[in-house]
Amino acid sequence: MTATTDGSPGAPGPRATAASETTDDRTVPGDTHVAAGLAAQRSVEYLLGRQDAQGWWKGDLETNVTMDAEDLLLRQFLGVQDEKTTQAAALFIRGEQRDDGTWATFHGGPGELSTTVEAYVALRLAGDRPDDPHMDRAAAWIRAQGGIAASRVFTRIWLALFGWWKWEDLPELPPELIYLPSWFPLNIYDFGCWARQTIVPLTIVSAKRPVRPAPFPLDELHTDRHNPNPPRPLAPAASWDGVFQRLDKLLHRYHGVALRPLRRAAMNSAARWIIERQENDGCWGGIQPPAVYSVIALHLLGYDLQHPVMRAGLDSLDRYTVWRDDGARMIEACQSPVWDTCLATIALADAGVPADHSALVRAADWMLGEEIVKPGDWAVRRPRLAPGGWAFEFHNDNYPDIDDTAEVILALRRVKHPDPSRIEAAIARAGNWTLGMQSRNGAWGAFDADNTSAFPNRLPFCDFGEVIDPPSADVTAHVVEMLAHEGRAHHPRARRGVEWLLGEQEPNGAWFGRWGVNYVYGTGSVVPALTAAGLPGSHPAIRRAVGWLESVQNDDGGWGEDLRSYREESWIGRGASTASQTAWALLALLAAGERDGKAVERGIAFLAGSQREDGSWDEPHFTGTGFPWDFSINYHLYRQVFPLTALGRYVHGEPFAGRNGG
Repeated sequence: MTATTDGSPGAPGPRATAASETTDDRTVPGDTHVAAGLAAQRSVEYLLGRQDAQGWWKGDLETNVTMDAEDLLLRQFLGVQDEKTTQAAALFIRGEQRDDGTWATFHGGPGELSTTVEAYVALRLAGDRPDDPHMDRAAAWIRAQGGIAASRVFTRIWLALFGWWKWEDLPELPPELIYLPSWFPLNIYDFGCWARQTIVPLTIVSAKRPVRPAPFPLDELHTDRHNPNPPRPLAPAASWDGVFQRLDKLLHRYHGVALRPLRRAAMNSAARWIIERQENDGCWGGIQPPAVYSVIALHLLGYDLQHPVMRAGLDSLDRYTVWRDDGARMIEACQSPVWDTCLATIALADAGVPADHSALVRAADWMLGEEIVKPGDWAVRRPRLAPGGWAFEFHNDNYPDIDDTAEVILALRRVKHPDPSRIEAAIARAGNWTLGMQSRNGAWGAFDADNTSAFPNRLPFCDFGEVIDPPSADVTAHVVEMLAHEGRAHHPRARRGVEWLLGEQEPNGAWFGRWGVNYVYGTGSVVPALTAAGLPGSHPAIRRAVGWLESVQNDDGGWGEDLRSYREESWIGRGASTASQTAWALLALLAAGERDGKAVERGIAFLAGSQREDGSWDEPHFTGTGFPWDFSINYHLYRQVFPLTALGRYVHGEPFAGRNGG
């Protein structure tokens, strides 16, 4: 199969990298096993050198320039902007602009309208002029795509804050939503945790409809300057879209007649909900968007910027900042230390680092200290379940997630800790919590159980990406793998998970990837889980998966899949080879018993040959997923931990088989 260097299918592909070739003039030995061992050794040294003294690892979490643009818009709205920050952010935003004047949401992707609008406005705030060539190109492209009127709701909310868009022409989101009971449709717990944390503060913003004076007009971004807010046509009344559009019209009418005492009480209840969920470091959920909207909402309710809640919230936003060597300033949407640390621990252990190595013990100590032992919002659906588990971020006690918890357990089992009772106690709590978070269909979502209502995605307000958290194959696979290694492969809940996974396999043999790109990630997650749970490599589902992976291997021996596979079938399994995606494919093939196969040999040769002198890999492509297609992530540590895991398992064999107890 052939892929271009930018991932485009059907065009000449990149030069194949054989085991005897390198990308940096090094000579890799012809014997694949020797090459893999040397590559693994270099990778181990690289990864060990990047552990924090406290025991954790964290790579940069790169998304797109909307984070940077909205940070500048927030500072403008609050009146706390400063020239150094503004120009550093503008430097980064300009550097991400493409030749056609647009900004994309992932490396090599197409221009995206809302991202381009927000980047353009941010650069205007930084002093760039509309007649500057790069700005003129961007504005022309925006108009060609329908202008501001065609952008997403969140973009138009930001513009409405400055009078660049009319609040009346935005979907309505009343704060009285906070009063809907958990069994009622469209209550806040019907939304995924990331959407819930964003929507609650936005109900206050929607009710207040604030407008700060705009520092300049944006006429150049409208297709018709005399009619910038054209009405959108209604869908048929018999369709779900038509039903929710008409519901939105009713909510707009309610906005004008809402009882003031009720509305004031609802906003105060929403504010209490927000403040109760502020983390110890001042953030909300460990992610940037809820923090931004929570600060705005509380400010609109009269919280002064020097109020302790506001001060802590603003300080937390600074911790999402990455200052680059060129003086540019990038904003992380989130930080991933728990995820990175457990994956790094697994990689090092599987590569042969002794289980009692000081780096692994420090990592285990840090992870043990991050265990969450108090109830969070997940308890709304599981009120009798005892807490236990881990979140993704430094601070996010309200939302431990099932994916991190499963992988942390797998990581802790690889460490010989001087106090094994601490490990056992934490794993027991977390394992029972994970079992209790299983959804009714036998699978697991990321943060909540049975978060599957179809209604939130129908709201006109919710056009910014996935807003619910249904079970996924990758999370379910990680849980099944963990349960198998915990001796629970035959536990009824584990067997239900296995059956669900088998039913989710695509006709081509792959599995969909919810949190990684895409079918390569899903398949790389599921196959090791199924084999750990006792399915033999000869099982028809495993053979179909192997056949699919072999069919999409690139000519250079690696694997790659472009994010466009979430929207276009022709991209499934196709894209420029990357270190992380090659590793995912190899993990599946190795688990399926293909260690001596040609596909594995070529994949290992690709990893060894593309490794840099310092033991790392370069990977500009985005292989992580926040929302499929809508929000993509380049986890900078993925390119290190997954290749090392694959190399380690190739050299040393599978880490350990499941005990397959009850």
